[in-house]
Amino acid sequence: MKRVDDRRSDQMRPFRVTYDVYQFAPGSVLFQVGNTKVLCAVSIENSVPPFLRGKSSGWLTAEYALLPASTMQRTPREAATMKRAGRSVEISRLVSRTLRMAVDMQALGERTVYIDCDVLQADGGTRTASINGAYLALRQAEQRWLQRGIIDRPFIVRELAALSVGIANNSVILDPDYQEDSVGDADINVIMTRDNKVIEIQGGAEKNPFTWDQFEVLKTYTQKGCDELFALYDAHRPPLDDSIEQGAVKNNKKNPLFSLINRKIAS
Repeated sequence: MKRVDDRRSDQMRPFRVTYDVYQFAPGSVLFQVGNTKVLCAVSIENSVPPFLRGKSSGWLTAEYALLPASTMQRTPREAATMKRAGRSVEISRLVSRTLRMAVDMQALGERTVYIDCDVLQADGGTRTASINGAYLALRQAEQRWLQRGIIDRPFIVRELAALSVGIANNSVILDPDYQEDSVGDADINVIMTRDNKVIEIQGGAEKNPFTWDQFEVLKTYTQKGCDELFALYDAHRPPLDDSIEQGAVKNNKKNPLFSLINRKIAS
């Protein structure tokens, strides 16, 4: 099918990642895919929930929120309404449980890792963008905590990547934007490991059921997209403590950015 931005059916939107958006967070990433922008930050506390006290095990939890101007119609702040939106709770739990699959809790000790994912602009795929941005921020934080002696061994035990796949006009499409997703027949989010094992598949038909043959195409597209994401993880490492001085980011003309905004994918 012809897509609104002339991408091939198996082609993702361009990505851009900016590290060290926050001065005080040991890991922070602005993850952009197409027009979707999510700011992810990682922090740590020397405490755990009551059910883990005395068990020499850590914990990881995430919070997801749409900022007011992230959508065409203003999204009210949850703090102002005194009530968390059901969608925010559901996506927070998704990010939390998928990132916990990447972490050895015993290596953390009795510490809690917090991941905050704030959507600055929503144009489809915000939950998968949050997972990818959160993973990259967590990877950066792990290295900084090792350098600073906060932890004594790595705690990330597997790499993960997340992508959304849709079905529209009876065709499978990789990484749909909002316009494609809003008229699609199905929307599925997949989180995978580097060795093509599945952490979670979330979604289903929204207008019309789809076939097993379409599901096989969906699987192929997802594996292709995740392989591209893992190649990015390999090629671009985040800046570490050599860009930090007494807790403040040095003025550095080098932009800690890797960009695929103009990348060409061979047809």
